[in-house]
Amino acid sequence: MAVPRSKVVRSGEIGVYHCVSRCVRRAFLCGYDSYTGRDYGHRRGWVRQRVRDLSRNFAVDVFAYAIMSNHSHLVLRNRPDLAAQWSLREVAERWCRVFPGAHREGDKGWEIRVEGLLRDRAALEKRRRRLADVSWYMRCLNEWIARRANGEDKCTGRFWEGRFRCQALVDEGAVLACMVYVDLNPVRAALATGLEDSWFTSVYDRLRAARASHRLTAMDRKGGADATGKCQSVEEERQAVREAEWLEPLGQTECPALQLDLEHYLNLAEWTAGVLPGDPAASPCESVERLLDRFQLDAERWAENVASYGSLFHCLVGSGEKMVREARRRGRSWFRGRRASARLYGRAPTG
Repeated sequence: MAVPRSKVVRSGEIGVYHCVSRCVRRAFLCGYDSYTGRDYGHRRGWVRQRVRDLSRNFAVDVFAYAIMSNHSHLVLRNRPDLAAQWSLREVAERWCRVFPGAHREGDKGWEIRVEGLLRDRAALEKRRRRLADVSWYMRCLNEWIARRANGEDKCTGRFWEGRFRCQALVDEGAVLACMVYVDLNPVRAALATGLEDSWFTSVYDRLRAARASHRLTAMDRKGGADATGKCQSVEEERQAVREAEWLEPLGQTECPALQLDLEHYLNLAEWTAGVLPGDPAASPCESVERLLDRFQLDAERWAENVASYGSLFHCLVGSGEKMVREARRRGRSWFRGRRASARLYGRAPTG
């Protein structure tokens, strides 16, 4: 039985959500479609750029993303607390960037539109709420992609199966498990062998940025670009760092949803990627086991749980106690997935 979106996404509250959008029937979002013989690989760049642009204007953080051939994954956190701090002009300008119409930012028509929005404070407050809403974020992403893809294919009609699927991630363990699952989608689908070739995922961006940052630090110690004679290489490294700046940083004090150091996360993702294709039941190394114990996750079945995560949970993901508490707070006696929670966390739910 379908669960109303209002029972999953709590309007006006900070939350972390796993959002999945899937193309209708045989439609391809990106990649090579053997049925039609066409290559849609360039659309991956569309999706990634649109996600990045929306994140700069919405009060929504992106923890993880993966763009697959016929579906996409996002791990998002809405921040109504940040949107509440925006001035009315900032709300109007952000709205106009999301819905630019026929005008570009900075031209006369764009400024006239901003001034027009400022005259209606009630409407602006409604737009402020929408700019901190996960559903509006996904609407602005999927509608834009659908229109552009249909325009390229010279057709009309539905591009997505329906409204995006959404899961509420109610604790840090759930966020961590979902992020790794999302980032390793190409590995699970046998489209990549590891993090280095898991293109169009957040873990690939984070890994490239981390390595580029280390190399830039080493260059500075050796005297910088002038000493090495590699100015172009330095700019490429800086570009790699910038490519991940829009993602929510890990291990920061302003990141309450996941107190996890980037290096530890990359190590966990790399180890998991290494055992998924061969032996998901492999025992984790000591450092991975310590990390998973910190988040109260079952280390022995970690890789198995990541491999089957997509079929384990429905609308709510978290420890058994949290799931029971959150279900009641959302006006329900339970949500499907309590048995899966016991498997992920290695303990039976109570309540």
